Amino acid sequence: MSAIGKSRLEAFSDGVLAIIITIMVLELKVPHGDTLEALQPMLSFVTGWAGEHLFASLPTMLYGIVLLMSAIAYYILQQRIIAREGRESTLGRAVGRDYKGKLSPLIYLVAILSVGISPWIAVALYVLVALMWLLPDRRIERVTNATG
Repeated sequence: MSAIGKSRLEAFSDGVLAIIITIMVLELKVPHGDTLEALQPMLSFVTGWAGEHLFASLPTMLYGIVLLMSAIAYYILQQRIIAREGRESTLGRAVGRDYKGKLSPLIYLVAILSVGISPWIAVALYVLVALMWLLPDRRIERVTNATG
């Protein structure tokens, strides 16, 4: 095996090991409120890896998996806050049915599954979700202006 092949294999195994350890830590030790914060190092790692290997299947898929985990953690955190504060709280009323919050993980899942067909499709779907969240969302502003 060439030196380049060995270094790629080592980098791959290091990355897989880092992800497995991080997932184990998330599962065993991280309180629910800190899950998003705990995902940041994983997101940084897979973003760098995907950036170095544009449209390569494995980094693109793992990038989507971390995005999916982040979206699920965000949704769970939001639901816990609403459960504690009540559906009639400012956040509860502003979020409403939360179509973006429910649609984002679904799109991420489709993107992850589409990597086998074409990583380009997956990246396009990741961009779609980013654009959904970048577009101004007036829900919270609307509710806070109505109550204030």
